[in-house]
Amino acid sequence: MSDKITFYPGTPLSEKDIRDGIVLSIHDQMPGKFSWDTGIGIGKYLAGLKDGVIFGSYCANCRRTVVPPRNICELCFRPMEKYILLEDTGTVNTFSLCYVTWDVRRIKDPEIPAVIELDGASPLHGIMHKLGEVEPQEIKIGMRVKAVWKSPDERQGAITDILYFKPFEERQ
Repeated sequence: MSDKITFYPGTPLSEKDIRDGIVLSIHDQMPGKFSWDTGIGIGKYLAGLKDGVIFGSYCANCRRTVVPPRNICELCFRPMEKYILLEDTGTVNTFSLCYVTWDVRRIKDPEIPAVIELDGASPLHGIMHKLGEVEPQEIKIGMRVKAVWKSPDERQGAITDILYFKPFEERQ
């Protein structure tokens, strides 16, 4: 093995190249304020959350439904143009006990983030959210849970429109 470093051809740029107009740059010339766009898939997802429903997207080629929705399948790179209404129930795939909040405050009773595989989505597809109305020692992988939603007048079209997922027993 050689200790020689190989450099591959490229086009090095400097700030002077940009200032002198050798390289076109318009980022510093664009007027106004900018806003972030969620895109079609996530836009559908967030609008659904505001209405109290959860959407996934379906890939006809791979025959799988994923959540949150996306426009392009990451496996086959084909468009995902069909949206599927998912249940607001699911199964705990994994969870953690967190004794520190998102803003780094220590807490006595843990927050419990979990990955929830939603009913109607393909296996191993779900969302991360908090568990509630459950004692930490009662949580099990495979536990069935249901979303607890904010009231319709409080929803804003955000993942926080779901307050948490709580355990539930299915009727047979």
